[in-house]
Amino acid sequence: MSTERPLDVIIFGATGFTGKYTIYEGIKLLEGLKWGVAGRSKDKLAKILTEIGKKADKDLSETPTVVADVKDPDSLKKMAEQCRIVVNCCGPYRFYGEPVVKACIEAGTHHVDVSGEPQYMERMQLQYNEQAQEKGVYVVSACGFDSIPADLGTVFLEKKFDGTVNSVETFLETSSSKSDGGAVLHYGTWESAIYGLAHANELRGLRSQLFQSRLPNFQPRLKDRPLLHKNKLVNNRWCLPFPGSDRSVVMRSQRYFYDNDKKRPIQMKAYVSFGSIFQVLAVILVGAVFGIMARFKLGRQLLLKYPKLFSGGFVSHEGPSEEMMKSTEFTMYFNGEGWNRDEDQLEPSDQFKVPPNKKLKVKVSGTNPGYGATCVALILSATTILKQSDKMPSTGGVFAPGAAYYKTNLIEELCKNGFKFELVE
Repeated sequence: MSTERPLDVIIFGATGFTGKYTIYEGIKLLEGLKWGVAGRSKDKLAKILTEIGKKADKDLSETPTVVADVKDPDSLKKMAEQCRIVVNCCGPYRFYGEPVVKACIEAGTHHVDVSGEPQYMERMQLQYNEQAQEKGVYVVSACGFDSIPADLGTVFLEKKFDGTVNSVETFLETSSSKSDGGAVLHYGTWESAIYGLAHANELRGLRSQLFQSRLPNFQPRLKDRPLLHKNKLVNNRWCLPFPGSDRSVVMRSQRYFYDNDKKRPIQMKAYVSFGSIFQVLAVILVGAVFGIMARFKLGRQLLLKYPKLFSGGFVSHEGPSEEMMKSTEFTMYFNGEGWNRDEDQLEPSDQFKVPPNKKLKVKVSGTNPGYGATCVALILSATTILKQSDKMPSTGGVFAPGAAYYKTNLIEELCKNGFKFELVE
């Protein structure tokens, strides 16, 4: 890919909720690089730069702006041709992601985004992986919370394990010291979740095309825990299966390692924890209503029209307040099991002759998971491609974060900017 371009980085969708926080984090993290912003309206781009500039006490008036619209392929191509990597903040990606990916590949420009939509991510890999390889372009989705902690946390655990990992269970815990009674999530996240659930039946067909063969039946199998249970790793908090994209993202990385590095893939299950049974019951109730309504057109219309009502006040068009975001912390615990290094295993498909005999626990933590940490991870994912392409896999392609950044220093960079990856004593 040619590096002789006016800009290194363009933040596309800069006037949206995630986009403006990405600009804010980018002021620091993109220092030394030439960067600009892009969106449908030049006036709105100027306005958001003024707003973020005041917040950061930084003059952003000279920041390059590019007008580009997902409904105008030519504008997207022209945008992509002006930079080395596009940081795409324009979701839901089911509707708006593919035109940007396509334009980037045509222009020979790298692409990262924060999608948590398995159908979109796996479809992009199926349709564009070969083209991206031919162009020497990296397309990496799920570069925010919570897939970066889940996927790179699994990578971190394996590197510390000193043996062969059979399985990993993750347990997400979030807390806030200041609850103002407002929303926890922005409307865009809610919208993505609605359409993701509505089209969940697409995944089986996609995966049968994406992965032509099944993985070996590794033993022992990692079994599902009870639907509702307590776990010592998260201080006996109540746990439910985590409904997000973590497992699908982690398993895409593990499949890559198996297919390309001949490494035994890690089995993975994801859970989310709650401090009280009342929180659990509220989540189950909202989840049940959400799950039923998202499957029907009228139900989806109602969910989209009245997000506060059907989310119990957790979702709004305005998103969470600044105070709420700054006071929210997350910890993702990882429970890994496997074998010591001295146990024999010649090939990745070999079965071990003894039960797992080693355990390791690690955790990944940080603050402001939904937006601050997400935007930090997104920007660092982009700069890692620019600075460490020699440590990226192959010569390009469509990847999950773990597969893309396994050999890079992304974990170290995250730890310098608000994240913690550490062993649990």
